[in-house]
Amino acid sequence: MPKSKTTKTAASKTEATKKTTSAAKKSSVKKQPTNMEELLASSGYTITVPHKGETITGLVTTIGRKMVLVDIGAKTEGVVTGKEFEQAREFIKTLSVGDEIDVFVINEETDKGQILLSLKRAMMGKLWSMLEDYLKNDKEVMVKGIETNRGGMIVKWQGLRGFVPASQFGSKWADKLDQLVGKKFKVKPIEVDREKNRLIFSEKHVSEADLLERRKKALENVKVGEIYDGVVTGLMSFGAFVNVEVPVGKEKGEIEGLVHISEISWEKVNDIHQYLKVGEKIKVKVLGIEEGTGKLNLSIKQLTPDPWENIEKKYAEGTKVKGTVSRIAPFGVFVHFEPGVDGLIHVSKLPAGEQMKVGDEVEVFVENLDPEHRRMSLAIVLTEVPVGYK
Repeated sequence: MPKSKTTKTAASKTEATKKTTSAAKKSSVKKQPTNMEELLASSGYTITVPHKGETITGLVTTIGRKMVLVDIGAKTEGVVTGKEFEQAREFIKTLSVGDEIDVFVINEETDKGQILLSLKRAMMGKLWSMLEDYLKNDKEVMVKGIETNRGGMIVKWQGLRGFVPASQFGSKWADKLDQLVGKKFKVKPIEVDREKNRLIFSEKHVSEADLLERRKKALENVKVGEIYDGVVTGLMSFGAFVNVEVPVGKEKGEIEGLVHISEISWEKVNDIHQYLKVGEKIKVKVLGIEEGTGKLNLSIKQLTPDPWENIEKKYAEGTKVKGTVSRIAPFGVFVHFEPGVDGLIHVSKLPAGEQMKVGDEVEVFVENLDPEHRRMSLAIVLTEVPVGYK
C-alpha cells in the first residue's frame, strides 16, 4: 500500500533534524592546537620578535656574576653578557630583579640561540638622572682620573666622561694633578647637562668643603664700599689677585678678589711689580661682587682721595709749580707733580736748544687745566714771564 503525502513529509523532517543535531555535535568539539603557534594563538599570548638595533622595555629576571637576563616578551629571555656586562658592571650593581629597564638589541639570535642585549642606553639615562639628583642634593661621587690637559683633568664615572677644571681642585693638588691619573678620588657634580653631554665636577667641593662653607658665609657678609684686610696671592699683567678676609662671627672667611691694574694707583701703572708683591698684606676697598662667581672687584687707589678732585685749588691756571720730568715723548715732555697728577709741556712750548731728561726738576706754569679729562698743559718758566700770564 503506498505511503501518504503526510507520512513522507514527517520522515523528511525527522532526517533533517538528525543531520542538524549531528552537525551541532561536530561543531561543539573544539579543535586542539597541533603546534606552538596554534597554542600561543589559542592562549591570546603574543611573542615579541626583536630586531637588531631597536630598543625594547623589559623586566630583569636574573642577575648573575657574569650575565643579566631580561624578559623582553620574546620566545627566550635576552641576555647581557661579555663586554656589555663588563661595561655596565657598576650600573648593574644598582639593579634588582623585577626592575623595568630599556635594553638595546645587539643581535636577535647568536649562534647559541641567544638574544644579545646592551644596557648602555638604559645605563646612560639612569646615570644622568642619578647625577642630576646628586647635583640637587650636593652628594659626592667617586671618579677615576683619565688624563690631564691645560684646563684640568678628564675623569670617568661609571662609563660617563666628565671634567674637573684645574680651578676646582683643592690647594693640596696644586701642580700635582698628574698624581691623580689612574686613581680614584671623590668629587661633587657642579654642572650636569645631558642634552649637551656636559658634566663638570669639583674636587675642591669635597676636600675644602669647610673652607667653601666659610667663604659662602663670608660672601653673604661682605659689603660693597667697605674696606677689608687682604693678602696678595698672585700678580698678572692685568692686575693683582687678593684673598680678602671678611669677618664671619668670631672667625674669618676668605674671598678671592681682583685689583685691576687701573685700580692700583691714581698714577699710570706700567709694571705692577713695582707696587705689589706676592704675600704682601694690604687693605682694599670692595667696588663690587661678580654675579655667579662671587669674586670681588677691589681697589687700592680709592683708599686715598682722588687728586683730581678740587684740583683747581692747587693747580689753578697761571699757577707756578715745580715738578719732575717723568717721560719724554716725540710730542712733548711729561712732568710729574704727585701720584696721579701729571702735565704735558708740548714740544712747541719747549725752549729752543734746551735738552731735558727724565728726573730733571723743572719749574712750569699751568697754562690750561681740564679736570674732566684729567689733563694739564704746561709751559716752562722763563726769566721773563711770557705774554698772556698775569
